[in-house]
Amino acid sequence: MSTIKQPDWMAEALILAQKAFDEDEVPVGAVVIKDGQIIGRGYNLRESHSDPTAHAEIQAIREACQKIGNWRLIDCTLFVTLEPCMMCLSACQQSRLKEVIYGAVDPKGGAISLGYKINEDSRTNHRFSTNLQESAEAQDILKRFFKQKRNK
Repeated sequence: MSTIKQPDWMAEALILAQKAFDEDEVPVGAVVIKDGQIIGRGYNLRESHSDPTAHAEIQAIREACQKIGNWRLIDCTLFVTLEPCMMCLSACQQSRLKEVIYGAVDPKGGAISLGYKINEDSRTNHRFSTNLQESAEAQDILKRFFKQKRNK
């Protein structure tokens, strides 16, 4: 009996985080998955675009919506290397994602860590799950980036 290996979507997001790192952006990457396929990719572009909304999640959501021709990302999952901020978690809610899986906790900026769990709020019209899939690589690339910044 052979087992089919599932794709490592967090590894795909980490490739994008490395791209951000290489471009001197905070190394966060994200992918949107639908029916076992990547339909959106993104990484931080805040510095290069001078745009505070150019987070990895927003970039991936925008690309996914364009690809399917709809703003509703029903039955889609977002994999992101760092816990989403309040803006990004709200964008996930607005785009009707099914699930968000993140690789590293952000205790100072992550919406979930800070208690802003809009994804669970019964007063909203859409709820979705969030899950931490701890990734040593996601934590490491962030540590390396900020260590490099402090040493400059």
